Amino acid sequence: MKLIGMLDSPYVRRVAVSLQLLGLRFEHESISVFRGFAQFQKINPVVKAPSLICDDGEVLMDSSLILEYAQALAPQRRLLPVDIAQLQHTLHTVGLALAACEKSVQIVYERNLRPSEIQHAPWIERVSGQLLAAYAALEANLQRRPLAATSVAINQAGVSVAAAWRFTQETIPDVLAGANHPALEAFSAAAEALPEFVAAPHGAGTYRHDG
Repeated sequence: MKLIGMLDSPYVRRVAVSLQLLGLRFEHESISVFRGFAQFQKINPVVKAPSLICDDGEVLMDSSLILEYAQALAPQRRLLPVDIAQLQHTLHTVGLALAACEKSVQIVYERNLRPSEIQHAPWIERVSGQLLAAYAALEANLQRRPLAATSVAINQAGVSVAAAWRFTQETIPDVLAGANHPALEAFSAAAEALPEFVAAPHGAGTYRHDG
């Protein structure tokens, strides 16, 4: 398998970390959907990151769909619980993390891709409010029910929250005060120290496997 996309994307990164936790070997090619558009288009005409080239050459896209496929390949380790109550809460947390990713990306795109003279302040204010609401809910959740932060116990909620938090802090730190979210800060630090996160660091680099 080959994972296509840059690790500065929280969606690409959650896949890279999850594949490792599931014990699935993969190659990684860091291609930007902007600077490498033509190159990416040859792999996936939709140019959507992450894209996963399966062993038979078929291409999957969308991080959640890729992870559903990956989970089917690795039944020995589950990143989503089987118990219904636990699954419900895990999916609730994943949903908040993905919402935080989406709103962060929208703010980044508005700031970096749209000329400043036509940026729409009410839209940025609305999206920022949604972002803050997502992280407020995650902070409250983590204070009530802390997430596991070890390689053997972390689940998809933990992976998604950590990937989202790092992306937001790296790209729009002025929108979200880390000091106001101590549970998220502490969990993120613990998750980022795990070997699976260290091997797939946020940024323009490539996943560092052990060979």
